[in-house]
Amino acid sequence: MCGNSLHGNREIPEVPAGDGEAGRPEKAQCRKSGMDASGKSDGCIVPEKPLNKGIRPTETVEGRRPTERNTLQAATPRTQSRTSVSIGLQGVREAARKRPHVRFTALLHHVSLDLLRESFYALRRQAAPGVDDMTWRQYEDGLGDRLVELHEHIHHGTYHALPSKRTYIPKVDGKLRPLGIAALEDKIVQQAVVTVLNAIYEEDFLGFSYGFRPGRSTHHALDALYVGIMEKRINWVLDADIRSFFDTIEHGWLIKLLEHRIADRRLLRLIRKWLRAGVFEGGIWTGTEVGTPQGAVISPLLANIYLHYVLDLWVHQWRGRNARDDVIVVRYADDFVMGFQHHGEAERFLGDLKERLAKFGLGLHPEKTRLIEFGKFAAASRKRRASGKPETFDFLGFTHICAITRKGRRFTIRRKTIVKRFRRKLQEVKLELRRRLHDAIPEVGKWLGSVVQGFMNYFAVPGNFRSIKAFRTEAMQLWFRTLRRRSQRHNLTWQRFLNFVGKWLPKCRILHMYPDERFHAIHSK
Repeated sequence: MCGNSLHGNREIPEVPAGDGEAGRPEKAQCRKSGMDASGKSDGCIVPEKPLNKGIRPTETVEGRRPTERNTLQAATPRTQSRTSVSIGLQGVREAARKRPHVRFTALLHHVSLDLLRESFYALRRQAAPGVDDMTWRQYEDGLGDRLVELHEHIHHGTYHALPSKRTYIPKVDGKLRPLGIAALEDKIVQQAVVTVLNAIYEEDFLGFSYGFRPGRSTHHALDALYVGIMEKRINWVLDADIRSFFDTIEHGWLIKLLEHRIADRRLLRLIRKWLRAGVFEGGIWTGTEVGTPQGAVISPLLANIYLHYVLDLWVHQWRGRNARDDVIVVRYADDFVMGFQHHGEAERFLGDLKERLAKFGLGLHPEKTRLIEFGKFAAASRKRRASGKPETFDFLGFTHICAITRKGRRFTIRRKTIVKRFRRKLQEVKLELRRRLHDAIPEVGKWLGSVVQGFMNYFAVPGNFRSIKAFRTEAMQLWFRTLRRRSQRHNLTWQRFLNFVGKWLPKCRILHMYPDERFHAIHSK
C-alpha cells in the first residue's frame, strides 16, 4: 500500500502495483486455526511478523491509551441460527484478534447453506426489487431449492452478479443521491460475505470508526464527539466530508487493501464481480470502473475497509507523530469530525490530509469541509477579536452550537435538528397527507403518529426539545388543514381535532440519555 500507513503500531508493507496475485507477500505454510460444527477448518491463515509491542490500536476517540478490544462490537449477528454461524466463525474471529497481521486463505466455505438462509432472513422484507424484479416474498416460495442452487453456483464458480438498478433519492441540499439496488440473490450472497468479513475486520477497525458497524450507531458517534470536545482541550474543529466517496473508490486500490487480510482467491473474485457488475438505468447497461453502488449490502463494509487503511490508520499515526497536545477524531462512513487544541496543527493536518486522499483518488468536498473555532474558549476568544459568535457545524443530522448551561453558566454543546432536514421532513409529511386526503382518519392518524415517533426516536436528545415540539406542532397543523379540505361543508373544529391528536400522536419527550452518561457507561474502562 503506502509506507506512511500504520496497522496497529507498525507500518503496513508496500503493495506494488498490479492485480490478482501480483504484489502479494510470499505465503508461509498454512495452519488450521480451528474447526466449525461440520468439522471444516475455520480458515487457512498465513502468519506474518507480529506487532513490535503487541499493542492494539486506540479504542476511544478521547484518549490515546489502547484498550483490549472494541467494546461495542457484537459477538454474533442476530440471525435464526446464531449458534451455528457463531461457532463456524469463532476461530476466524479469534485468529484475527490474536494475530492482527494474519492473511486468511480459506474463507468461502463459511458461506454455507445455513448462512445463506440466515442472510436471506436478515434482509428487509419490503425492499425494492432489483433488475431481476424478484421480491423477498416471491423468493421465499421454494426457498430451500433456490438456496441449494445458489450455494452450488457460489462454490462451483458459476455464480454471476447482476447489475444494480439505478434509482435516485433527494438529499438535504436538494440534489439527488444515486442508489444502486442489487438483485435479491446478490443481496443474499453479499450479506453472507459481510458476516464472514466482519469476523475479521471488527477486530481491526479502530474505535473512532462508527459507521455501519455491528453494535454501533450514529448516536454512539455523536456521544463520542460530545465527550471529546467537552473533556479534552479542543479549540478548533475540522468538519470534513469526502466528495462523492462511494462513487470514486478505486477498484484496484480496494482489492490491494483487501489482500492485506484476505488471501482467498474465490472470495476476492466474488467481490470483483460485484464491483464490475455495472448499473442498469433506463434500459441501458453501464460498466463501472470506479466506485461501489450506494445501497448495495456489501458497500458499507467495503467503504469502511477502504477508509480504515486510507484514513483511520494514517490519522492514528499522524496524531501520534505530529500532535503535541489533544487531538480527537470521530468518523461515520465518509463524514468525519476532528478536534484540535492548536490552530497550527489543524491547518497542517488539513494540508497533509488533502495530499493523503489524493494518492487514493479521493478529495475533500470544498463546500462541506471547514475549519472553525469551536470549544470552551471559542466565545471569549472571538469576543476579544470582535469576530462575533462561534460558528456552528453539522454532523449526523444535528447542528452543534457553542452554548452555556442555564445553571452555573458552564460551557456545553447544544445540538438541534438541522434546519434543512427539519423542513424537508415536513414537506414529505405535507405531500403524503395530500395523497391520503380521503383515507380514513384512524389510518392516517396511525401513519402520522409513526412519523412523529420516528422523528423523536432520532432527534429527541437532551437540549433539542424545542425542535421535536416544533415538528409535532407543524405536523398537527398540516393534518388539521388537510382534514378541513376534505369537504367544503366540514364541521371540524380545533377542539374536536385535538381529540384525534391525543389519540394518535405521541407526546413530546426526551428519549436519549445525556451523551457523557451513555458514553462512559459503554466505555466503563
